[in-house]
Amino acid sequence: MIRPALESDLPAILAIYGPYILHSTATFEYEVPSLPAFTDRFRGITAQFPWLVWEEDGKVLGYAYASAPYTRPAYAWCAEPSVYLCPQARGSGIGAALYAALEAILLKQGYQVLYALITQENTASLRFHEKEGYRQMVLFPDCGFKFGRWLGLIWMEKRLKAVEIPTFAPTPWPSIRKDAQNFANILDNLSLF
Repeated sequence: MIRPALESDLPAILAIYGPYILHSTATFEYEVPSLPAFTDRFRGITAQFPWLVWEEDGKVLGYAYASAPYTRPAYAWCAEPSVYLCPQARGSGIGAALYAALEAILLKQGYQVLYALITQENTASLRFHEKEGYRQMVLFPDCGFKFGRWLGLIWMEKRLKAVEIPTFAPTPWPSIRKDAQNFANILDNLSLF
């Protein structure tokens, strides 16, 4: 059910993401990206970070990926996960399963700290992240403007392990993904349901 996302999944992923852009404050994007622009984004992210989908009966019901919250080299051990689900998949445990797999991969890669940036009014996402072990660090009041109003942003954090002196930079996602057995072992070690 969980597998690495492919470029051929991008139309289905955009179909899930588009309504979040157009009808919610879960993302601060204003316009749905074109497929070529989204493909470039996907390629840029997956050069380093995992991007996973949940598929049932050939249909993508949700996806999760991580990206760099900051670009300076000192932040190389930090990642920002995101998850989006189609309406019928919400509340089913798929989001938690995708996050568990994503976090296991990020830990294997060498990431230590995860950040989630959540619109203050998105109480469902705040509860989800708290349940997943994230804790609120900072509130940025009225920092984003969408749908004609100012929105606050909550910055949450999760430590994958005790922060320690790194001995290597995080391993790029393609190195983890190319070993299918390695990916299967990560998923096998999780209790997804």
